[in-house]
Amino acid sequence: MNLRQKQLLTILSDGRQASVNDLSERLSVSPATVRQDLSGLERQGFLRRVRGGALIDETDDISHRMAINYEKKVSIAREARKLVQEGETIFIEAGSVNALLAKEVAPVANLTIATCNAFIARQAANESSSNVILLGGIYQTESQSLVGNLAKLCLANINFSKVFIGVDGFTVENGFTGRDMMRAEVNQEIIAKATEVVILTDSSKFGKIALARYCDAEAIDYLITDGDIPGEYRRYFESSPVKLILAGV
Repeated sequence: MNLRQKQLLTILSDGRQASVNDLSERLSVSPATVRQDLSGLERQGFLRRVRGGALIDETDDISHRMAINYEKKVSIAREARKLVQEGETIFIEAGSVNALLAKEVAPVANLTIATCNAFIARQAANESSSNVILLGGIYQTESQSLVGNLAKLCLANINFSKVFIGVDGFTVENGFTGRDMMRAEVNQEIIAKATEVVILTDSSKFGKIALARYCDAEAIDYLITDGDIPGEYRRYFESSPVKLILAGV
């Protein structure tokens, strides 16, 4: 992805539709160049072309969600990569930052990656020579996650050192939350089983409450987010046992 395409994603990440002419003016390039870039991003699943422009849908589709706050998410994934050691077995849960992490860990030697997400399993298999374990379960078409009792049964039969979890919200009162109840059930078991729990999320999720609870802050070891985390949450985690890592700071 070139710099101009990253700039396009940043402009579109607020969820509003933008016209080709507006994007052309903001980036100081021709409309033809914008159209070419938008077509390339659409082929990769980052956005949807509409008449005269483009937008990023609010959806559980990982490719689309990667496009929202893309630069921040890449920085978070790169910080998370630093926690991964050669020869480890790690669990990478669903979510857009985790999909980017699957790419970042490609150079790590003798790595085994377990996941409950088919998109991430493909990313890991395509980008590296790592061993990839994909849990079974009920397949959720949009998010490409595998959930339910079979996923939990598979989980009971594997071991891993670190787990990387994506979230949809956090408040002090409600803890880390997600929008899908079946995914939350699997995540609760993953968190209970892991030696180290790492939450990866961009700063937009703080102050939001999603439908289903994952865990309290006390259950995690690392929180990796970007420098735009609201001050009240930054102070909360800095005064807690959780290791707070701010990407890009």
